[in-house]
Amino acid sequence: MIPVFDGHNDFLLRLLRDPARREAIWLTGEGKGHLDLPRMKAGVFVGGFFAVYIPSPEVEGAPDTEAIMDAPPYDLPLPALIGAEAAQPVAVAMVGQLLWMERTGTLAICRTVAEIRSAIAQGKIAAILHFEGAEPIGEDLDALYLWHAAGLRSLGPVWSRPTVFGHGVPFRYPGAPDTGPGLTEAGKRLVTACNQLKIMLDVSHLNEQGFNDIAAISDAPLVATHSNAHAVTPSTRNLTDRQLAMIRESDGLVGLNYATIFLRADGRKSTFTGWEPMLRHLDHLLDRLGEDRVGLGSDFDGATVPADMGDVAGLPAFLDALMAHGYGETLVRKIACDNWLALLNRVWGG
Repeated sequence: MIPVFDGHNDFLLRLLRDPARREAIWLTGEGKGHLDLPRMKAGVFVGGFFAVYIPSPEVEGAPDTEAIMDAPPYDLPLPALIGAEAAQPVAVAMVGQLLWMERTGTLAICRTVAEIRSAIAQGKIAAILHFEGAEPIGEDLDALYLWHAAGLRSLGPVWSRPTVFGHGVPFRYPGAPDTGPGLTEAGKRLVTACNQLKIMLDVSHLNEQGFNDIAAISDAPLVATHSNAHAVTPSTRNLTDRQLAMIRESDGLVGLNYATIFLRADGRKSTFTGWEPMLRHLDHLLDRLGEDRVGLGSDFDGATVPADMGDVAGLPAFLDALMAHGYGETLVRKIACDNWLALLNRVWGG
């Protein structure tokens, strides 16, 4: 069976919300959410980017976003900025959970491609520590070096809400990613520091001007760990053909997001049966990026996914659908795993 290396998951958020039951959630599995160790093994999920995401405080009387996002058009207000002082304890707790997973002997936090390959060969889940939003880093960037020492190797300057480094796109359908100002001066310094440290920069969730700023400053490939094609689904979170051309020019990569709201042409959140929306996005990404610059970026445990995927154990059926679609085994292996490892070699070096 073809192994899968994935661009984005939110499993650590599940552990953050129920740390006392982490053994059941991770080791034995309960059939809840999208990920656990037994189902990863069943789905031949060999590794990926494990996101640290700082949840916004819940607001009493907030609108029912689930219902709103299933009845387009919609335009949801963004939560307020979260400062480093509030974010850092949450990040420490989430990284602590990932370190616990490593101590069980079932997972390895990887800092190089060689470490990823070694973990896979040993039957361990190869995990990259990723920040989805740079809230745990202050404007002085001192904490960036601390987190790098702890294993951070991938970072998105923003989730959709603003940070001291830049601005994300709102959840809007239909809409374009050109939604406001780009990186702050601190954000530009963050990009330069990440280049120096060989921390991969993720443009997912950034607005168009922030994307342009990274493209102008960074000397590394442009990468969107979990984003789709705006030409197929006109959501603010999806990438325009102009952005895809810039990613191709930089020899970067885009990981296909399984979230239904970014896959469905009508922008609805409801799940669906069949693989056709995913195949349409993959066809478009391959056409614009080429066979070596497309991967998978599931957003498992952070999104509603197609019904036939269900959870991580549905990956073999999805890869079978890619083969039936005519991609061929060599291309499917590239999309499922090999392109991510080649991209990381380009960003991190040997």
